[in-house]
This record gives sequence, structure tokens and C-alpha cells, in this order.
Amino acid sequence: MKDFKKLRLQIKPYQKNAIFSILLESLSVFFALFSYTMVIPFLRILFNPDKLVVDPVPFSFSATALQHNLFYLLSKIIQEYSEVTALVFVSLIILIAALMKNGLTYSSKYILAPLMNGVARDNQRKIFAKLVSLPLSFFSDERKGNIMSRMTSDILEVRKSSQHLLSLLFTGPISIIIYLAFLFYTSYKLTFFVLIFLPIMGFIINKISRSLKSKAYLSQQIQGDILNSTEETITGLRIIKAFNAERKVENNFFGISQKYFKIMNKVERRIWLASPVSEFFATIIIMVIMYFGGVLVLGQSSSLSSEVFIAYLVVFSQIITPAKSTINSYYNIQKGLASIKRIDEILEADSSIREVDNPLIITDFKDKIEFENINFKYEDNFEVLKNINLTIKKGETIALVGESGSGKSTLVDLLPRFYDVFDGEIKIDGLPIKTFKIKELRDLFGIVSQNSILFNDTIENNISFGVNNYTKDELIEAAKIANAYDFIMEKPEQFATNIGEGGAKLSGGQKQRLSIARAVMKNPPILILDEATSALDTEAEKLVQDALNNIMKNRTAIVIAHRLSTVKNADCIFVMQDGKIIESGKHDELINSGGIYKRLVEMQMM
Repeated sequence: MKDFKKLRLQIKPYQKNAIFSILLESLSVFFALFSYTMVIPFLRILFNPDKLVVDPVPFSFSATALQHNLFYLLSKIIQEYSEVTALVFVSLIILIAALMKNGLTYSSKYILAPLMNGVARDNQRKIFAKLVSLPLSFFSDERKGNIMSRMTSDILEVRKSSQHLLSLLFTGPISIIIYLAFLFYTSYKLTFFVLIFLPIMGFIINKISRSLKSKAYLSQQIQGDILNSTEETITGLRIIKAFNAERKVENNFFGISQKYFKIMNKVERRIWLASPVSEFFATIIIMVIMYFGGVLVLGQSSSLSSEVFIAYLVVFSQIITPAKSTINSYYNIQKGLASIKRIDEILEADSSIREVDNPLIITDFKDKIEFENINFKYEDNFEVLKNINLTIKKGETIALVGESGSGKSTLVDLLPRFYDVFDGEIKIDGLPIKTFKIKELRDLFGIVSQNSILFNDTIENNISFGVNNYTKDELIEAAKIANAYDFIMEKPEQFATNIGEGGAKLSGGQKQRLSIARAVMKNPPILILDEATSALDTEAEKLVQDALNNIMKNRTAIVIAHRLSTVKNADCIFVMQDGKIIESGKHDELINSGGIYKRLVEMQMM
């Protein structure tokens, strides 16, 4: 029931749509019932044309009075015209009733569309907003394919389930109740007898559906693996071809696909089993009705006429459709509930990066950054940073150097609170960074990383990313400072040029200079340059390094570098090893000390 409540909450914002849809669907059932009961006068005209009603009764809303007066009207038409004319009249009534029934059914679905699509839209927005707010540590544990699967197939399952829930709780039961009311009115003895079989059918169907939810959950998990494998293959296609690994990735994908094939066979077979089982039981019940109803009709003192009994059978056969729909809805909701569980795994994911109550607003960097006794590790891993003590004064350029895995990038990731320290304190201008509002804190930093993160958009939108108000002159100035203006102007559409997925239409140096222009456009007081030139050739490196020198003027800069020639002019160089700072000083001082830094410089020179 808890899971059903979650699905009901998905529909709650659209309850007006749901109510109107249910009302229209219920009205359509009344018109359907009316058209089916017109079988009675139709058959009477065919088989008992002499059984006429001579006098009408006073008008009332009782079923007996309405039926009597309808027979009187038909009798009058037969007397004044012919039986054929009466048949045409009955046929026209049935046609009008069918038209109303189908028009109301369409109107019900028309009103229901915003509900279904609204549920899908709301889930997309909630998941996306949550993904943006989650810390980076979440994405190191979660696979992209699984996230994408939740954003697509799981949301579609919940969308379908929102309609199935209405069918299960309202539309199907209301239709069944209306038809049953007519059946009880027609012959309560026969209807009571029929109802004995319904609990047996419900028990068997519940038995079949018991394991469907868990299998549906597993199928969605495997679908996430398929998306993840596809995404990784497309991203790494160059390496796959270079290492002749096509067969290996194919086999891996085929294995996942085969698992999905097997589990979906089980899921679909269980879903499809609902319809034939319910139809088979319905056939048994109809056979029972035909036998016992026939006995009643043939009885000497029976009040059940042959035409009424045939109408009874016609109406009872219509119960089968909403009954099957209700059963199928129950099956499909199990898939939707499994998808809600997977969506909740993201929405309920714990965000370790939290703001304090009443956070402070920081708008500028005035004095210094302090790392005090910092220790850090990723979840259950070993410590990445150990007892880090470091001070960076405003206007200084400091460099972090050392072997890969020594903790350089992790250290700078702590500043904008991409991760939070477990032990120690980071302060800006004497105040702990955890006391600041996260948005304002991150506004202090401009980041240029080794891998240029660009978006499938225009050059202008990539440079101005995150900046709301700017002028064309500011855009051009940022491009010039980043040494990007010349190559931009060579493009056919200049700043309006689309750069493709991840900047695929640009060279490595051009992508990096756009990243620098983006940092310039933000105009932050503190720059973080994380190996910004390590992936470039010599010519591109010179252009990018000149751009970096331009951007670092009059700013505080933290530079992570493998190429030590790019940081020899830093105000202070910190050498890291195994998560510790083991040396610090200016370039010449560290060379003269003959330590690790000197060895690294000599290795690069060689």
C-alpha cells in the first residue's frame, strides 16, 4: 500500500483532470448500457411483433416506467407504419447512444493526457534538479546508463502507471458496478450465483502477479546496463578500434542483451497471462449463466423473458472488458511501482554537501585562504589527503606539483565544496567555507581543467555559460584575453558557430582557450587551473599558456601542473606525495634544496 500511495501522490497535482476523466468515462458507460439494453425492444419487434403495449403509464424516472413507455412508442410506430420502421427507429437510437458513448470516451482520454504527461514532466524535472544538486561523489558510484534509464524508460513506466491506477481504482470498478446494477435489477438470483466465481478468479490472478514487481525492477536495472554499455562504446570507439577490441565489446553487450531478453520474456509472459486467464474464467461464467438462465427462461413461472435474458448476456459480456482492463492495470502498475522505486533511489539519495542554517553571503575575496589540518578520503577508501596545512594570500600564484594520485586535484576540489572534508577546516578570510552560501562561495572561483568541458551549443553560449548579463564588448574582450578571438573570427558564423558535442568541431588548443575565455567572462577573484596545458602540443600549449598568463594578472591563482616549466614563476610551489605536502618554496629554492622537486625537474628535462 505504501508503494500505491507514492503513485497516488504523483497524480495529486492533476486530480481535477482525474475527476473529470472519471466522470466522463462513467457517463460513457451509461450510454453504452443504454445501447445494449436496446437489444430488448429490437428482439421483441423481431420475434414478438404482436405483443404490443396499448396504453402509456405516467412519466417517471423508474426503469419500469421508461421501458413501458418505450414499448408503447414502438407499438404506436408499428401500428401506424410498420415493424421495419420501428427497427429503423431502434437502430437510430442505438447509433446515437454509441456516438455519445465514444465521444465521451475520447473526451475522457483528452482530459487525461495532461495528467499522464504532467507526471512524466514532473519526474523529469525532479530527477534532473536532484542530479544537479548531488555531490560529485554520487556519480563516481552510479553508472551513467542507470541514470539515463531512470530519466527515460522508468519515467515512461510511471507515466503509463498513472493511467492504469485510475483504471484500477475508478474507471474499471465503476463500469463493473454500473453493469452489475443492471444485472441485479434484471435477475438478482442469477447475478448472485455468478458472483461466487469472482473471488476464485481474483485469487488466481494475484498468485500469478506476485513476483512481477521484482522481475520488472531487475529488467529496468539491466536496461540501464544496456544504455551504459552503449554510451561507453560510443565514447571509447577510437580506443576499441585501435586495440581491435570490437569482438570483446560485442560479446560483453550481447551478454547483457541476453540477460535482458530472458528477464523480459518472464515479465511479458506474466503480463500476457492475465488476459487469457480472465477471459477463460469469463467464458466459464457465461456458460454457467447460459445454462441456469436458460432454465429460468424455460420455467413455467419465470419472470425472465427470452429477449431480456439475451440482453442480460450482452451486458454481462461487457463486464469482461473492464474486468480484463482492471486486471491488466494491476499487472502494469507493478512495473510502474518498480520504476518508482528506482526513481526514488535518486530522489532520496543523501546529499553530503549541505548548507548551514542562515548561511553567510560572501561576495569578494579580501585576504587569504587557509587549509588547517585537512584530512580527506572518498567514502570507504583510504585517506587521500593527510594533515594538509596551507595558506594562500590574495594576489598570489601558488602551484601544486607531484606524481599522479598524490592528491592535487582533490585538494582544490575541496575549495568550492565539490567534496567536504572529514577532518580539519578550510577558511576564506578567516571564516569556515561551510558557513557560506554555496552559490556565492562558488562564484569566487573560475576553473579551467585538463579536459575542456564544453557543450553542444554556440561559441558565445559556451563562453558566457553561467553569466546572465553581459555585453558584446565583454564577450569579445574575454575571447581576446584567452587568445581565442582570432580563430573564432575565422569561423563562418563566428561567435554563433555551433561547436558540436563536447566541442568536437574544435582542436584541443581551441577548446582549452574557450574554457579560459569562459573563466575570464565569469571574472572570478580566484582561479583554479587544473593541468590546463598537459594535453596540448607545443604550439597550442604556448597559446594557451599566454592566455593563462593574461587571465592570472591581478588574480589569486592555484595551478596544478605536471609540466613544471609552466609554474617556475609561481610565488610558492607545493610538492605533494601520497596525500602530503613534503616540500614548499620558490622554484630556485626547491632546486637548491635537492629534494623531490629537483628530481622531478631533472626527469622532465631528460
